[in-house]
Amino acid sequence: MTTARYERTAAPLVAGDALVGFKSHLRPTVVPDDAAYLVSRRGVTALHGSDAEILVPLLDGTRTVAAVQREAALQLGPEQVEAALRALADAGLIRFTAPAGAAAPTAAPARAEAEAYWDLAGLDGGRAVADLARAAIAIDTVDGPDPEPVAEACRASGIPVADDPGSADLVLVLCDDYLSGRLALVDAEHRAAGRPWLPVKLCGTDPWVGPFFRPDSGPCWHCLAVRLRVHRNSELPVRRALGLDGPVPRPTAGLAAGRAIAVHLAVLESAKWLAGLRSPEQERLHTLDTLRLRTAGHPVSRLPQCAQCGDPALVARRTMAPFLPVSRPKTAVAGGGERALTAQQMLRTYGHLVDDVTGVVKEIRRAPGPDFSHTYVSGHNLAMESTSFAALSTGLRALNGGKGCTDEAARTGALCEAVERYSGTRHGDELVVRDSLCGLGEAALHPNACQLYGPRQIEDRERWNARHSRFHHVSRPFDEDRPTDWTPVWSLTDGVQRLLPTSMLYFARSDTQAADPAGDGLWADSNGNAAGSSPEDALVQGFLELVERDAVALWWYNRTRQPAVDLDSFADERTERILGGFRRAKRVVWALDLTSDLGIPVIAALSRRTDKPQQDVLFGFGAHFDPRAALRSALLEMGQLLPAVCEAQPDGTGYRIADPEPVAWWQGATVANQPYLVADRTRAPRTPADWTVTRSGDLLDDVRTITDLVRGKGMDLLVLDQTRPDLGLPVVKVLVPGLRHFWARFAPGRLFDVPVALGRLDEPTPYEQLNPIPLFV
Repeated sequence: MTTARYERTAAPLVAGDALVGFKSHLRPTVVPDDAAYLVSRRGVTALHGSDAEILVPLLDGTRTVAAVQREAALQLGPEQVEAALRALADAGLIRFTAPAGAAAPTAAPARAEAEAYWDLAGLDGGRAVADLARAAIAIDTVDGPDPEPVAEACRASGIPVADDPGSADLVLVLCDDYLSGRLALVDAEHRAAGRPWLPVKLCGTDPWVGPFFRPDSGPCWHCLAVRLRVHRNSELPVRRALGLDGPVPRPTAGLAAGRAIAVHLAVLESAKWLAGLRSPEQERLHTLDTLRLRTAGHPVSRLPQCAQCGDPALVARRTMAPFLPVSRPKTAVAGGGERALTAQQMLRTYGHLVDDVTGVVKEIRRAPGPDFSHTYVSGHNLAMESTSFAALSTGLRALNGGKGCTDEAARTGALCEAVERYSGTRHGDELVVRDSLCGLGEAALHPNACQLYGPRQIEDRERWNARHSRFHHVSRPFDEDRPTDWTPVWSLTDGVQRLLPTSMLYFARSDTQAADPAGDGLWADSNGNAAGSSPEDALVQGFLELVERDAVALWWYNRTRQPAVDLDSFADERTERILGGFRRAKRVVWALDLTSDLGIPVIAALSRRTDKPQQDVLFGFGAHFDPRAALRSALLEMGQLLPAVCEAQPDGTGYRIADPEPVAWWQGATVANQPYLVADRTRAPRTPADWTVTRSGDLLDDVRTITDLVRGKGMDLLVLDQTRPDLGLPVVKVLVPGLRHFWARFAPGRLFDVPVALGRLDEPTPYEQLNPIPLFV
């Protein structure tokens, strides 16, 4: 059995009137001509040799070292006795006490048991009992719990209870909810006084104890509260309805036995602390599942940027610094793609961020999916704020997710997407400049340089918004003279800072703010947000997402016929496994080449049912420097949607989500009434040889290639580092004003010009002839 390693100072060998005896947790038994056995709750220790048989009966705690030497003198010399006692002391088996404290054979049973307990914990039991008797604990209560049972349990364990927290060595704080607003005041008071305190939740089926909050080190209550709020998003509709600033009150629940267990757990942890035990476990929040009799320790990390115990300006300073990519050698990743770390390395490095109580990610669990891919989900998508539980639960993009050809890749993807969305949420410590567009001058970019709403969309916005989902919401015209919050972004193309409205760069904090906290009518989406194994990795992935969605928009809204992708020419084991899975689901699969003027391979994978009138057309998209990786990504993304339609029936029932736009598409779209879904048969199908793939061994080379590409197109590559200091997992937001989102954004520019420049169209598509079906993924 393994136990926590506590700090302990072995007692030195002393002479004089100090009494020597075995520690209270040991019961010595001498078996003549065999050994002296020391029996404890942890097992049996055997002491061999004739000197052990002589000394053990003398070490009953009633003799001094000198007395032991005298009584053993006939058989052992003084030096032998001293050497043996030193060995026993070094092994932690004996203790030396002053005569007044020599209580091993005559102490009251309760004291003897307590000394034995502390001996087993690695302390000097007698000293620990005395230390507890000299210590004092204060009990505070927040929002109702009765402190008297806790006070009684403290006294029963030998801990004096102080009426005044000012005279206490530790304060035990009882509460019904760790997010109670009053705990902020408790934390401030004890931190100012330099006093440690221990929060405890006694009620419910899962009592909570800990962590110990210490004013001199470690996290504070605010650090913990940030983590706990992550898992309370489901309360948001109720909180809004009731107008609550804090947590939703819960009814009291529990049994007397369970509450008694919680009380004594809290007292036990307090006693260990006051006795001098120090362990990393005391920095965790411990929960007891009384229904299943399971305990769990949840890590609580200090936030370097905490406004109460850290440096609240840390995030702002990082944002002010230039984004300077550095060399990052690549590691080949199974299933395509190149990263600085493998999926296994990412999980080892950042797996601690997953915890159902204190983690940024509550859980990573396998999602229903086809047998040809691995799919995981990792909690609610913070980029899609919802005002109802139904929207939180059944929306197409309600959850974060990850997909991959391997289990590790999918789990890593789910982890990274959850951290990406969390890091991209506004926490209140971001760098902002308050001013108007007119007041800031050339450094500020007009929001519509990135949003790209068309004039007719803006004019017709009320009717448009009433007909479409929030994905395609058109913001009101931006007031150039009204002050709002702006945040710097770094231009890699020009090496300068530019400014964009903060509300476009960070998702609104759904737990505390309305959807439009800045009042400027703007909102952020996840286009270009990415997490990676390094900042350079994240930048590349974010840019590839921009390229993919831009290419999809050019195709979708112009409804151009694109060349087919010859799937047979891409055949490999992983691709064949995916295609075989779709065939078993009674579906046909094909792919289109959507590569735009940027030259980076972009592929759309499509599939339709063959066994019922509704075709349930699915699609997935992928962009990568390597067309094989782009195709595989598109197929896997399409596979993520398959569970939503796999049980759909001819009568229109069986869809697993309730979003009206995708359901209407699946029930009504066919390759006949949407002919742009089918390949242009007049053009030769694409094979891998149709793309020039230039491989690099360093992500810095890819960043430079991207920067040169964007500069060559007369555009600007903007990057915002959104990495949270407490997480460490690199997260960036990449923006290229002018590139299109695949949501409906109809401003003049690439959407109309590039298809003509590429020869797909003879003239720009008139506004009224653009695809009336907005892309809904």
